[in-house]
Amino acid sequence: MIDLNKKKIGSLKMQNFSGTAQITDDGIKKHFKNMEPYKAIFELVWNGFDARASNVNIRLLKNALGTVESVSICDDGDGIDLLNLDNSFQKFNESNKKNDDDLHGAHGRGRLAFHKLANEAVWFTKYKNENAKIRISADTISKYEGELISTENQIGFINNLKSGTCVVLSSLYPKFKFPSDESLLDSLKKEFSWLLIVNPHRKLLLNGVEVPILENSCFEKEVQIENINFKIKAIRWHEKLSHDKSCNYLLDSNQKIIFKELSKANNKIDFFTSCYALSEWNDTYNKDELEMDSKFEQQQKTLRKINSEMSSFLKEIYEDYLREYVDAKIESYDEKGYFPSYLGYEHSYALWRKKNTKDAVRSIYLADPKVFANLNTKPLKIIIRMLDKLLVSKENDAIFDVLDDVLDLSDTQVNLLAKQLKSTTLENIISTIEILQKRELAVAKLKELMDKHYESVLETPDLQKIIEANTWLFGSQYELLGAEEDTFTKIAQKLRKEIKGVNEIGLDDLDSDDHTEVVIQGLNRQVDLFLARKKYTFDALGKPIYKCIIVEIKKPSISLNKKHLQQLNDYAEIIAKYPGFNSGKLVFELILIGRKISKDDFSIKAQLQSHKDKGELGLVLQAEKIKCYVKDWYTIFDEFNLSNNFLLENLKSKYDDLSDESKISLINDLQGQKVS
Repeated sequence: MIDLNKKKIGSLKMQNFSGTAQITDDGIKKHFKNMEPYKAIFELVWNGFDARASNVNIRLLKNALGTVESVSICDDGDGIDLLNLDNSFQKFNESNKKNDDDLHGAHGRGRLAFHKLANEAVWFTKYKNENAKIRISADTISKYEGELISTENQIGFINNLKSGTCVVLSSLYPKFKFPSDESLLDSLKKEFSWLLIVNPHRKLLLNGVEVPILENSCFEKEVQIENINFKIKAIRWHEKLSHDKSCNYLLDSNQKIIFKELSKANNKIDFFTSCYALSEWNDTYNKDELEMDSKFEQQQKTLRKINSEMSSFLKEIYEDYLREYVDAKIESYDEKGYFPSYLGYEHSYALWRKKNTKDAVRSIYLADPKVFANLNTKPLKIIIRMLDKLLVSKENDAIFDVLDDVLDLSDTQVNLLAKQLKSTTLENIISTIEILQKRELAVAKLKELMDKHYESVLETPDLQKIIEANTWLFGSQYELLGAEEDTFTKIAQKLRKEIKGVNEIGLDDLDSDDHTEVVIQGLNRQVDLFLARKKYTFDALGKPIYKCIIVEIKKPSISLNKKHLQQLNDYAEIIAKYPGFNSGKLVFELILIGRKISKDDFSIKAQLQSHKDKGELGLVLQAEKIKCYVKDWYTIFDEFNLSNNFLLENLKSKYDDLSDESKISLINDLQGQKVS
């Protein structure tokens, strides 16, 4: 064999040559042990770009069954220097590309990665008008054999170029399942986009289709350092690149990378960047300057400052990105049902409550994204729902104490978080005032209905929708009465039918001035309003239970009396005897509500008086698991005014005179307004 390194190419027409890498076959293969086979193609593409190629073409030759039989990677770069094969084919983990930040193959071994994918690789190359081919077998990967060839034997792609290289991989291993064209294209985007975006004259093609640049957002900024103008170009990739690290680069006027280092944008949540600084000064940068030289010191000073500018620019971009990222995450949490459903809450209050909790989650997420980033669904839902409860409790100030103690925050972040949580607390106060005002107006309108329109108000749908929208009227403990729990509701309705005369109305249900047969006939055609709900809650000891709430609202036209009280007692007895309700985890509250208690009634008033010492308004019966209440609307109205007297007195809300409001207008307002 002839050693090309000792001969002139022109005198070696059609001659053979060979060589051996300075490492064993096993030593070479060990370096590629963990590489995915298809990524051998990437290494050969990089070799093309490292050879200053403007175009690199990958072609997959498939058979009739769609199986890839061979792969070719062709480029229009410099070609292989046949007089320096010791630097390109004989060295391993060492090459003439050292200290060149623009070159990928700095270890001189990428060409041999082919053995992961194929048994044989043949390089066809053209260098200084000389054509050659070099063959390497995976079986003896440390050795190469080559020969000079004629133009007729050269690959057509290269014949049309001044120089270039085309490597053909054949005898692909059948056990390897080649990725689909779409998957390979996606991987190529992630590998080469950072190079292609700053080198628009360079193109990478797969089967004739140009590989597009990965989706990104581009930001530019001009700065002046030491009276030198720099243009900073920062790219935020919307997907993770093949390489994990974000870097800062210096580019010369030819877009060549002359310096790079890891940026401070690494280890951020789904934040992937490449940042480039361009300037005429970069063309004068010389990394080989002697360290003792004053020119070296000035160069390093400028370099530190431009890196600092790039870091600051990336920080600004990250802060904007993080806000968008966190907002998107919170909305995805909402769509997945991580936030409470707020069933039974008045609409405007429920909206505010969710917004309040979202704002708190957002504040914590922005302060330290790692708190939520890696949580599984269950702990994430628990944290969000506990925050929701704590934010509207008397202990909401404790949130900051906990976060300040646990999170690793800077002074600036601590101050920002404190400001955000303080703002949340203020919104809570403002919202509470707004809700109280809405409730006060709702009470006034409902009272107007009971005073002047009680005879014509229908239980369904008039009163039913009003009650379902405003369950807070019965007391704060009933604010959570939400949508019907189907099974429990059906059972409760079934048991209700067992109560004798529950839907019958007689003269004793009306006060003396209403004793007319017409009134009774009209009332018997209406249906009492009946609500049954079962909700998950906790008992006085903090143990989980189901509270079963049954609300029986008698027609506004009738007055409550001992018959209705007896019906309530009968209902409680039926429930107590029902086998399906024997669980120790079920408790019941039965509430009977009417427009007023009959002026002639004694039984209800006596029971209310005898249970007065219990401190529960309207309590008339208390058993082991069952409590019964009787309430009239006017007592409910007074209870609201008394419990909120201080705030109502200070707010001194003024409303228009409601006396001219029609029944329809009042009902529509109460059903549509939905105050908590």
